[in-house]
Amino acid sequence: MAGGATAAGRSVTSRALGVLDAFASTHPRLTLSEVAERSGTPLTTTHRLLAELVAWGALSRRPDGRYEIGRKLWDLGLLAPVQLELRQVAAPFLLDVHTATRDTVHLAVRDGLRALYVERISGRESVPVVSQVGSRLPLHATGVGKVLLAAAPDDVLEQTLRSLTRETRHSVVDPRVLSRELADVRRRGAARTSEEMSLGATSVAVPVTVERPTGPVVAAALGIVVPVHRRDTARLVPVLQVAARGIGRALARAAEFR
Repeated sequence: MAGGATAAGRSVTSRALGVLDAFASTHPRLTLSEVAERSGTPLTTTHRLLAELVAWGALSRRPDGRYEIGRKLWDLGLLAPVQLELRQVAAPFLLDVHTATRDTVHLAVRDGLRALYVERISGRESVPVVSQVGSRLPLHATGVGKVLLAAAPDDVLEQTLRSLTRETRHSVVDPRVLSRELADVRRRGAARTSEEMSLGATSVAVPVTVERPTGPVVAAALGIVVPVHRRDTARLVPVLQVAARGIGRALARAAEFR
């Protein structure tokens, strides 16, 4: 069950939110019974809520009878500051990196114990990846995730080290090994993964740092994904760092005028 709570005593709003929370990047399309099971909601109640959510546009019903997130939620999500401002500011810099490399470039922020991908640019020559805009992937198994985890508060780091999952046979699931890697990320200012999230892919990422009155803050992570056989990944770090500095300065300027 996704929500971890029973339906008893829950308000209509909380039940509706529980139904929406049943959907995830790993479960983007669900049947009626799957939604009921994952949300902990009785089948008849789930059926009624699904009908209302479809009518409003939060969900859509596919020809095969399964449900998926609707366009209206997507449109609302784009209004969130993390999506709207960050994507607008960063888009030209991501495009510059993609134009120079022809590889998949993405931008992510930390959302709890996950890396939330807020923007991505790829092309026909890019290596296939699992990340999409809106994806939430494990911090420990992605380049952008390791950058974000290296800058995360101690409690986030501790929770992550206690719940390492094996996404591929190359995923780092030993807390001691990951801790050493994160120390290296902090020292070098860049992270690298090799087939830890997607077989055949290597990722390189750097932090996007914004200067605040209280000191620098890692606001996001900028990454690039290349085929695993590439041997020139070291040259990608300076390219990413130039773009990340540009994004950081643009975000700082935007904050001054808010």
